[in-house]
Amino acid sequence: MSLTAHRNRRPSDYDNYAAKNDLRRALVTEQRGLCCYCMASISAERGRMKIEHWKCQAHHSGEQLNYRNLLGACHGGHGRPRRLQHCDTRKGNRDLKWNPAEPAHCIEVRVRYEPDGSIHANDPDFDEQLNDVLNLNLPVLKNHRKGMYDAVLQWWKSRKTQFQGRVPRERLDRQRARYDTRAGNLDPYCQVAVWLLSQKLAGMAT
Repeated sequence: MSLTAHRNRRPSDYDNYAAKNDLRRALVTEQRGLCCYCMASISAERGRMKIEHWKCQAHHSGEQLNYRNLLGACHGGHGRPRRLQHCDTRKGNRDLKWNPAEPAHCIEVRVRYEPDGSIHANDPDFDEQLNDVLNLNLPVLKNHRKGMYDAVLQWWKSRKTQFQGRVPRERLDRQRARYDTRAGNLDPYCQVAVWLLSQKLAGMAT
């Protein structure tokens, strides 16, 4: 049963929505197999992901069956000490300023990645939320992002050697598309690669 049909029933809420397996599959497909927050790999099995309410049910009950408010998230250290939790598990009932699944919020231009794998935002409020609400600079997550950052830098340096100087724009475009537009699930933490290659492309225009 679709969310729309379920909303038209009475009583209806998220707890008595019976088609959560279908919902998981839809979210994972739409998110190309990645957690909405940390970009770790997720799959539609119940034990491999969580259905996240960007606006939490406790404070926004009217949004609990709104598909645009629903995201697929990893388990985020569920059951571990709070300092080791991240993503939805850490977030709980707190709000976030921007929704990663909302195109109008343009998350990809609001964050940046450093060589050590850390993620930051120019907006001070959102930067604080990345750290305190989502705990995205947890060492294990930084290490994963650093691995992707280093892999892209290694590719870029090898292409510079190959071309004895500047890497052609079409090669950078092609490599970015490899992480961003291919069919099926994306590589975990691929947005780091997309961001870094976009920075290289932007630098060619200056």
